[in-house]
Amino acid sequence: MEKFLQTPETWVLVAFIIFMLFALWKGWTPLTAALDKRAATISNEIDEARKLRDEAQALLAEYQRKQRDAADEAQQMLKHAEEEAERVRARAEDDLKASLARREQQARDRIAQAEAQAIADVRNIASEVALLATASLISTKLDDAAAQSLIDQTIDSLPGHLN
Repeated sequence: MEKFLQTPETWVLVAFIIFMLFALWKGWTPLTAALDKRAATISNEIDEARKLRDEAQALLAEYQRKQRDAADEAQQMLKHAEEEAERVRARAEDDLKASLARREQQARDRIAQAEAQAIADVRNIASEVALLATASLISTKLDDAAAQSLIDQTIDSLPGHLN
């Protein structure tokens, strides 16, 4: 053992062990503090990353929901527009039918009015022709004495016609 204590390697080993013990004794606290600080930083970064991932997933879910809602709303708007177009088309058809019926009725009324006017014109012409024919017949066939007798009869019958 004495030879062991006299070799320089032994003393280098002893000095190294003492140095390491001293370094561990003095450096242990700062080393563990630095490692703890590093572990806390890493833990905080992991927590922040989880939090950001959760927020991103929540945001993604919200945007997907908004996209579905927008698609549903667009579908409802399209359906409403189709229904409104159908109502407008039906209303236009009804209006067109009513307008055609009014125009047809107006045409019928004008035709009836024209017929009535034509009948009245024919009657007026017929009565004028009859009056002229009667006047012509009376003037040619009736003498003064017969005319005076006819006038007297008409005057006598007037009181009966006035009551």
